[in-house]
Amino acid sequence: MGVLRDHPEFALFICLALGYLVGKVRVGPITLGGICGTLIVSLLLGAWAKVVVSDDVKTIFFALFIFALGYLAGPQFFSNLNRESLRFFALCGIELVCVLGIAFGLAKAFDLDVGTASGILAGAATESAVVGTATEAIGKLDGLTPDQITQYQGHVATAYTVCYLFGLITIVLYTSQIMPMMLRINLRDASRELWEKMRGAGGGLESDERQALPGMVGRTYLVTTGDGRTVGDLEAELDGRVTVEAVKRGSKQLTPAPGLALTLSDLVLVVGRRANVIESGHLIGPETPGIPGVDTPLATAQVAVTEKASDGLSVDDLQRAHPEFIKDGVYVTDVLRGDQHLPAAGSTTVRRGDVLTLVGARSGLNKLVARIGAVVKNDATDFIYLGLGIAAGSLLGQVVVHFGDVPMSLGTGGGCLISGLLFGWFRSRKQTFGAFPPQAANTLKDMGLAIFIACTGLVSGPQAWPLLKEYGALLPFAGIAMVLVPATISLVVGRKLLKIEKPLLIGAIAGQQCSTPAITSVTQVAQSSVPLLGYTITYALSNFLLPLTGPILVGVLGA
Repeated sequence: MGVLRDHPEFALFICLALGYLVGKVRVGPITLGGICGTLIVSLLLGAWAKVVVSDDVKTIFFALFIFALGYLAGPQFFSNLNRESLRFFALCGIELVCVLGIAFGLAKAFDLDVGTASGILAGAATESAVVGTATEAIGKLDGLTPDQITQYQGHVATAYTVCYLFGLITIVLYTSQIMPMMLRINLRDASRELWEKMRGAGGGLESDERQALPGMVGRTYLVTTGDGRTVGDLEAELDGRVTVEAVKRGSKQLTPAPGLALTLSDLVLVVGRRANVIESGHLIGPETPGIPGVDTPLATAQVAVTEKASDGLSVDDLQRAHPEFIKDGVYVTDVLRGDQHLPAAGSTTVRRGDVLTLVGARSGLNKLVARIGAVVKNDATDFIYLGLGIAAGSLLGQVVVHFGDVPMSLGTGGGCLISGLLFGWFRSRKQTFGAFPPQAANTLKDMGLAIFIACTGLVSGPQAWPLLKEYGALLPFAGIAMVLVPATISLVVGRKLLKIEKPLLIGAIAGQQCSTPAITSVTQVAQSSVPLLGYTITYALSNFLLPLTGPILVGVLGA
């Protein structure tokens, strides 16, 4: 015990290790996750060893977490501010009003202190960031003694832990198991049907399926019937749907310029969609095995969409707007939005800041990259940009605005969240500066939150047991109710009024709750990534709005 008290850094990392170990325990489809596991372990360790950790450690790591969270969500958040996404935004509004209203009502009905009410809000909404913003806001309340501040901040952590556990179980089971039954659908079949509709005649694939016949191919042909045709004539006859990438005459490799005339026995490499390439064989001659020196490899590039005109276009519309896609044999094989992979279907909407994986012949690929965006440069973190962003957020958080007698301040957490959104969005417009690789950003986000939660739990441990004895039965009830009420209202409104497709609606409800375990369970049941299309929109907005509910509730109850 003496080692833990004398070396708080040892206690912190023990909490992380044991907490993430506890978080891996699975009961059916439910796992607590590392953050909840860390809080449980740190509360127990704090109650036993009474470890003291500097408040500055909490503040610094929470700033890192919340800035990284905003940075990752920024491009998606601003790209979704459009008329098409308004129906999904209504779901986030329902979530916001419900959780604030229920938390405030419980506080008044049961005479809860500001810390317990804030912890119920954070845990039931399964939004760990609220713990930080609420804890920080409590520390700035007027009229509280240091002991009261410590006590109320401890109540935030304890109430969060209990409510999070019950809220997490509820949202996972409700979205993945109960909602499909309420909507009278088989989620797997409905997702596949919607994907087939989105993809058109191409149909959809299960998560473990691959195309037996790839859509994009390259084939070599021996020139017989194509004797005398030029490369340009051949491509024009097929309406630019294939490209001639290489021509070999004897032992010589020729440049396939449009004016090059093909002669008998030339070997020609044609690249394009399978049906079009097969059709080209009728104009050229019989197919041959791959010939060394003619089999040109296809190149791959990850390109960030920065062109303003491309924002809001579907993949099909993007290809029509840039004929080079078909003409030069370049195809979209993946759409990455934040850290979510979306189906590369023709109807998938492309947003500014999305990263497209383009595959095709190198010559055509290079032309397209220059037209629609820039090759993503994420090889090293730009600490100048990162440092300026966190500093700007810290300054923004110090601004206090009074609404009557209620002082409202974003605090370091809210300020860094907004600066993260803005800096992430600004970076996404070009992606040639301010690099913050997603893996690095996710690591910083996860570690920042884990350290903050461990600090909070260690300090709050001594206050945990008295609170559980006083409100033990209320906390599980609050955790369940604050999930079921907004989720059920959203289900009815989303289906009856907003007419959102059922798989997308279920994903959107998981997103309004910011529940990664829920969307993971939903996509596993659906065996499809289609629900992610609804999840990403509401997740981005709720990730911004829910952390701000902490200071709002604290300000209202504290006044």
